[in-house]
Amino acid sequence: MARQASSILAAVLLALPAAASQGDALAISQNIQTRHLPYGTILDPVFASPESAEITGYSRCGDSAIWTGHYLAAEAFRFQVTGSGEALENSRRAVAGIRSLVDVTGVDVPARCAVPMDSPYAPAIAAEEQHNGVFSGSLNQTAWLWVGNTSRDQYLGVFFGLAAAYDMVDDAGMRGEIRSLITRLLDRLLSKGWLVVMPGGAVSTTFAGRPDQQLALLAIGRHVNSGRFGWRYSWDRFFLAQGVILPVSLEVLDAHNSYFKFNLDYLSFYHLIRLETNSYYRSVYRRAYDVLRRTTDDHGNAHFNMIDRALKGPDERRDRETARLLEEWLLRPRRDGYVDLRGKYPSCGEDRACEPVPVPERVRTDFLWQRSPFLLYGGGEGRIEGAGIDYILPYWMARFYQVLSE
Repeated sequence: MARQASSILAAVLLALPAAASQGDALAISQNIQTRHLPYGTILDPVFASPESAEITGYSRCGDSAIWTGHYLAAEAFRFQVTGSGEALENSRRAVAGIRSLVDVTGVDVPARCAVPMDSPYAPAIAAEEQHNGVFSGSLNQTAWLWVGNTSRDQYLGVFFGLAAAYDMVDDAGMRGEIRSLITRLLDRLLSKGWLVVMPGGAVSTTFAGRPDQQLALLAIGRHVNSGRFGWRYSWDRFFLAQGVILPVSLEVLDAHNSYFKFNLDYLSFYHLIRLETNSYYRSVYRRAYDVLRRTTDDHGNAHFNMIDRALKGPDERRDRETARLLEEWLLRPRRDGYVDLRGKYPSCGEDRACEPVPVPERVRTDFLWQRSPFLLYGGGEGRIEGAGIDYILPYWMARFYQVLSE
């Protein structure tokens, strides 16, 4: 009987996920350096087959800017926690990559991504991103192609990473580079009335109607360059602060479709609230944030949980959940094989489970936490590898905010 009980216990322990660990985070960072940064910004490799280790191309170029920003934030938090020289160097490279996205357009607008013209992967990338517009540019007297139709997602991801690195990495040279980049990007937006204008004059998107995002970018601008943007933030805050709650209140009416919107909201509130020194305006922002949080706090989202920890402090239930979610993330396949859970979990609509799907089974994607946890099916052929930034960012934030220990 004792032997049988011991065997059962051993089987149960083997079935449990390994605890989220620094070793896993470091291995993911090393893999990103090896496979996901061929030209300085995040791209996802395409393999010859689901079982192959041969890289035949790169994909997801259109979101390279936003994920490079998230990756920069992850390495910056890692540096603050560990003091690692490798994390510092990775952060510097990510900042340089973001600078290349801004320089290549020639108009102080970040490209979605940029690839050397002579890259063997350039033709396939250009074909995949043709709908966004493919332009030619130059970096260091070398011809590059870059992808336009730059979205608010790309801006918010870039600003999120740059601001996190500015605070987490105490390096004068890098902070000066970040200050310069933010100043260039924000000056351009303000000069165009918050329109994102491509070379040739086409408008790809606008921040009009998004007082939350405008103020978040200005708060970051004031933080890194108060002489340039302090007065503008204070002026706009006076007129726009009360409207911050409006777009968020509309977005939470649908907690499933276009789920990436919530990631953008959390990125905005992270800096908007933590950088606000005026107690009145901070309370205004917190009320708007609470609308967002009440909608998503039961979605099983480690990334959102860590931003909530940063803004609100410790919470035993939420922090335990975060540790568990990171453990479960390690059970997920890294490639984008197709998932179909219809019939396994109750459905409350087309491609919508009634409850959040367990993390190991969720649809495989580029950044798990920006996808609806209710999705029942989706994915690809199993040939594209995700970078794993959706693990290392909440992991290093969890270390910094003392949700996890080494």
